[in-house]
Amino acid sequence: MSVSDSNTAADVEQITVRQALPRDVRAIADLTAPLAQQRVLVKKRLIEYFEDVQEFLVAENSDGDIVGCGALHVMWDDIAEVRTLAVSPSIRARGVGSRILRGLISRARQMELARLFCLTFEVDFFARHGFREISGTPVGIDVYARMLATRDEGVREFLDLAAVKPNTLGNTRMLLEIELIDEA
Repeated sequence: MSVSDSNTAADVEQITVRQALPRDVRAIADLTAPLAQQRVLVKKRLIEYFEDVQEFLVAENSDGDIVGCGALHVMWDDIAEVRTLAVSPSIRARGVGSRILRGLISRARQMELARLFCLTFEVDFFARHGFREISGTPVGIDVYARMLATRDEGVREFLDLAAVKPNTLGNTRMLLEIELIDEA
């Protein structure tokens, strides 16, 4: 499936944000591949997308094309990471990413999480949704030590382990305190 460059505002209004299904995984991988190649997103193998499909929301247009995605990855008791948020270049800056992010925040609320973390180049976008820039890792030393046992590259990046992916690109660590924002 491909997305036309001639999307109108009406087309964007007809986009549905929903839980991802296994049949969406290849489209998610195709959508995120260019960003992974640019090192904006962590590169994943197709099997990893299948294993994590339950974490994803997708934006689907009226033709059934996947034009956006985002994942909510629980990291500990009270914190999750917003991962792999991507929107097709043909419809960027039209609110689709915001709709996906609001859906992920809603899921985090339903799971009674207190905080959401992201590592991003899109600082202004996340700031508009209540995220603030932070330094360091927003977990205590005991939790940090336990999280070190993970094999998940994203969690290891969250822990700011230079051996995983040195932060030489200038991306920003951001945090959202969920209980402090109004439910929209």
